[in-house]
Amino acid sequence: MMIKLLLVEDDANLCYIIQSGLEDMIGGYEVLTAKNGEEGLKVWRKEHPDIIVADIEMPVMNGFEMVAKMRETDGNTPILFASGRISPKDVTAGYKLGGNNYIKKPFVPEEMDAHIKALLKMNQGLKMRNEADIYPIGKYYFDYRHALLTDIVGNTKTITTQEAHILKLLAANKGNIVRRNAIMEECWGKDKSDDYFTSRSLDVFVTRLRNILKDDPNIEIKTMKGVGLMLIDEVQL
Repeated sequence: MMIKLLLVEDDANLCYIIQSGLEDMIGGYEVLTAKNGEEGLKVWRKEHPDIIVADIEMPVMNGFEMVAKMRETDGNTPILFASGRISPKDVTAGYKLGGNNYIKKPFVPEEMDAHIKALLKMNQGLKMRNEADIYPIGKYYFDYRHALLTDIVGNTKTITTQEAHILKLLAANKGNIVRRNAIMEECWGKDKSDDYFTSRSLDVFVTRLRNILKDDPNIEIKTMKGVGLMLIDEVQL
């Protein structure tokens, strides 16, 4: 199966060399390109790539800013930073933002291919689980596709589509803050991400989710005032 890769790189020549080299490999890649972080976000939202390779220093929006936005709602897609200047400070900052690895410029496509295959192999188990959209939450298994919560003895609870969408974003980023505007943008659309009534609707759905999950004391949807929401799960499944 062809790997769908998003390459975010402002150097047109380097971008062409990497894209051509990867697309010519046996098995091949489908390489999507963007020349800055803002374009990268648009392609990522539309195409849902298997892996992202991002330069750090770019105009309009740099790689760190782009990845920070991606990680607000996507904790799973592997991200490889590519840069000519990698200091310990850059490496630390990149990993804190959610990057999975670094590759130092200059490099050849074969070197990048090796890094990509290693990242995808490590991520395979997690990705398979997420493709099935099944998430362990406390005593439940949450089936996003069917909007069902099933406990360990087989009892089920059905939730609404919007509740399932919100819960998926929180479950995929368990233990991490998901910003309110990121949730609203994903669930209601970009034009509604700062809307007052959308914000109040989110509060209503979160209250309903808390009521649905309240019989499990190990689960908490915590409001981080002025920032966002975090799903806390004391059960390690």
